[in-house]
Amino acid sequence: MTATDEHGETFARVMMKSAPAPLAVLQRGEGAQVWDVEGNRYLDFLAGIAVNALGHAHPAFVHAVSTQASRVAHVSNYFASEPQIELAARLARITGGDRVYLCNSGAEANEAAIKLSRLTGRTRLVALKNSFHGRTMGSLSLTGKPALQKPFEPLMPGVTHIEATIEELEEALAPGDVAAFVVEPIKGEAGVVDLPEGFLTAARELTRKHGTLLILDEIQTGAGRTGDWFAFQHEGIVPDAVSLAKGIGGGFPIGALVAFGDAAELFGPGHHGSTFGGNPLAAAAANAVLGEIEAAGLIENARVRGEELVARISALGSPLVTDIQGRGLLLGIGLAEPVAGIVVRRALDRGLIINAANEHRIRLAPPLIIGEEEIREFMRIFAEALDIPHTDPGDHA
Repeated sequence: MTATDEHGETFARVMMKSAPAPLAVLQRGEGAQVWDVEGNRYLDFLAGIAVNALGHAHPAFVHAVSTQASRVAHVSNYFASEPQIELAARLARITGGDRVYLCNSGAEANEAAIKLSRLTGRTRLVALKNSFHGRTMGSLSLTGKPALQKPFEPLMPGVTHIEATIEELEEALAPGDVAAFVVEPIKGEAGVVDLPEGFLTAARELTRKHGTLLILDEIQTGAGRTGDWFAFQHEGIVPDAVSLAKGIGGGFPIGALVAFGDAAELFGPGHHGSTFGGNPLAAAAANAVLGEIEAAGLIENARVRGEELVARISALGSPLVTDIQGRGLLLGIGLAEPVAGIVVRRALDRGLIINAANEHRIRLAPPLIIGEEEIREFMRIFAEALDIPHTDPGDHA
């Protein structure tokens, strides 16, 4: 029995059945590479689903975590720490926001956003169909995927899901009783799907007109991934709040809600809190990751490498590829047939980690550090995974 088999049996026996069987048991990583317990090497073009912004075991991340752990790892909310204050100031600066709430995950950031919106005196929320905002009960209520919601109904009341059209948004907001419109600038879990051109700008105008908060879920698109610090900055708009997680910690669990203008004054003492939110260890990791992204020019690298990937994938001329959406190093590749799972498995067998967001879309979210060598290797393996007839015996989606 191999080490993978042994780990797989233990996983199946002791882990909650909420997660699928692992594709591999990963043991260590370096840069954009990762190795499993059998010693097999993979090129990582998923980065823990847009989390490992600096790749694996980056010296800045390792130094920050180990140094902070040797000083103080946690303090209660009765105290503050230097890394926490530094991180809040940094997030306010790079978002343009005014006040920051630190938590442990993206779902927690969206739960904080929901509570913030209730302090407007309104309770209704509007979100998009086929959106994803997390799996806790409040964030699941925002998530526009009935299949995920059904087993847990009844959910939080007062949430309306609409198509991403100006007409439907205007109709939903018109009664004047909507606390917030919550939206991803790019729908990540839907397979990296763009919003219609001009939709966010129109949403800003409509929410302001009807006294509704505009809350952007940048959990997947933030931290430089789209070629700017945050995707909303491409649109030249200012939201009322933005929820963050994933890439800001570079692998350390952390989330944040940043509020702007009047919305930044809604929370008062005792309104919200978290035992671990913004603890020194997580804050130190995030400071190191965001500092390295800025110092090493990784936002520009995300823009340039993303454009390069789009050009090279398009140049393959594969009849299976229908479209490429997204921005920077968050890209979704549409497939003409429901074979995304097969393509992902074939890529994995050849040493490349990518993701099937659904049967028709491949998601790419490599570390922001990737360069020419990694892109060449990706293209070689991805082309093979696309080109082999997908009706071979033994293929499973």
